Amino acid sequence: MKVLIYGASLNPQRYSYLAAQMLHKKGYEIILVGIKKGELLGSIIHPNDWIEDDVDTVTLYVGPQNQDGLLDYLRKLKPRRVIFNPGTENEKLKNSLEKEGILTDEACTLVLLQTGQF
Repeated sequence: MKVLIYGASLNPQRYSYLAAQMLHKKGYEIILVGIKKGELLGSIIHPNDWIEDDVDTVTLYVGPQNQDGLLDYLRKLKPRRVIFNPGTENEKLKNSLEKEGILTDEACTLVLLQTGQF
C-alpha cells in the first residue's frame, strides 16, 4: 500500500519523520512530499505538487494555515483516504474531500499504526 506523507521532514523530532520511520518499518511504500529537499529512508522528499499514482492514504502533517491549494492537489492525487493528524484538522477541507468520495480520518497515524488500526 502506498502512503503519501504530506509535510515530510528530515527533522527527527517531527511527527512526520516518526511516521515515515514507522510506516517504512511496517512495510508500507512511502511517498514523501514537503517543502525542504532531502532524502529519508531511501526516498526523496518531492515538492508539494508531486503527483503519484495509486496512493491509498495521505497522512497530513501541515496545519490549516498551510493548506491553501491542498483540495485541488488531493483531487488530482485521488487517494482512498486522508488522515488529519492532530493539529491539521480542517472541517471545510474534510467536508470537501468527503463530497469527492475520499474517506477522511481525524486520528494520529502513529497511534493507528501502533494499535493495528491503520
